[in-house]
Amino acid sequence: MQFRPFGQHNFNASEIGFGAWAIGGSWGAQSDADSLAALNRALDLGCNFIDTAAVYGAGRSERVIGRV
Repeated sequence: MQFRPFGQHNFNASEIGFGAWAIGGSWGAQSDADSLAALNRALDLGCNFIDTAAVYGAGRSERVIGRV
């Protein structure tokens, strides 16, 4: 995994991020078990940048991410 500085912060973000829109269920039914497996795999591969927003499943994506 490649990393880059994140703005003026003392943090290097992974160049590949995890988009959390689908785990919120906005595109249809999504299994929490599948979402957790995908998120854990991304983290295992070095991903440390997760894109999310409160509107992704009315906060569901954040709740799933919080479980990890």
